[in-house]
Formats: sequence, C-alpha cells, structure tokens
Amino acid sequence: MNDPQRKRLRLEAYDYSQPGYYFITICTRERKQEALCSIEPAVGAIINRPPRISLTPLGRIVDETIRAIPDHYPGILVDQYIIMPDHVHLILSFRRIGPDGRQIAAPTPLSKIIQQMKRIASKQAGVPLWQKGFYDHVIRNDEDLTNVRQYIRDNPLKWVQDKD
Repeated sequence: MNDPQRKRLRLEAYDYSQPGYYFITICTRERKQEALCSIEPAVGAIINRPPRISLTPLGRIVDETIRAIPDHYPGILVDQYIIMPDHVHLILSFRRIGPDGRQIAAPTPLSKIIQQMKRIASKQAGVPLWQKGFYDHVIRNDEDLTNVRQYIRDNPLKWVQDKD
C-alpha cells in the first residue's frame, strides 16, 4: 500500500534498468550512529589525509553484501562505494552488453537490486539494518560521474570535519 504522505524518490517514467551509472545512498534504521563503522581522524601533520575507517561486524556484512552484487546480477558492477557510520554510498554501473556485443542478462531494475542487497545484509546480520527506501541519482555524464566519485572519496574526511 502506498503512503500518500511519503515523498516519491524515483524519477517518474524513467527506466531504472537501462545501462548507465546510478549513485545510491542507503541509511541505517533510525540513522543509528556507528552501526556500520567508526571513523577516526588520521594521525599526523598531513592536512586532509584520509581518516581511518574501522568496520563493525555489521559493516563487514554490508561490505560483503555490496561486493557480491555482481555475482547475483550479471552486467551490474559496483563502480565505487563507501561504508559510513550510519549510511552507505555506492555507484552501480549497469552494463547489459558483454564484450562480444551480446546482451548478458535481462534488465533488472535498480530498486530490486537494492531491495535484495538490503534484505540479504539484514538477514545475515539477524536484525533490520535499513530505513525504508533509498536515495538515488541518475548520473548523466562523465563530469557528473567524476564529481560523485570525488564526493564518495571525500565523505569520510567530511564526516570527521563535521564532528569537530
């Protein structure tokens, strides 16, 4: 049943199974702090040095689940991702055409892939991990892809800076 108060997150009339890049953000249930990892500032005098990320046992389950996405969905690649204390950012690349020019698999919508990943991680964890839904951004060009990749790389440092 659809909740009329709930904001629609997907683009209407957009085919989320077509080839391209998709930026996804998934939040932990109730945005529970440090459910997935802790982030500690880097030690040393180097400014903007990447902080140290230590995955929790739940974070390790999420990491394994993300890495397994291509095993379950041929033609879907995990381009880049970061596990943060209370959310995950990832870029998925949908490639349905193999090196020989033939289609590798039937199209699978983005929502099904994310729903399955969330379900598997929660089942392995033995607890519900995630908020309902997820945020997505259809990456439209190379500049957009470069900017999103940089955002993912910078996210741990931003997390540390925001805590100060």
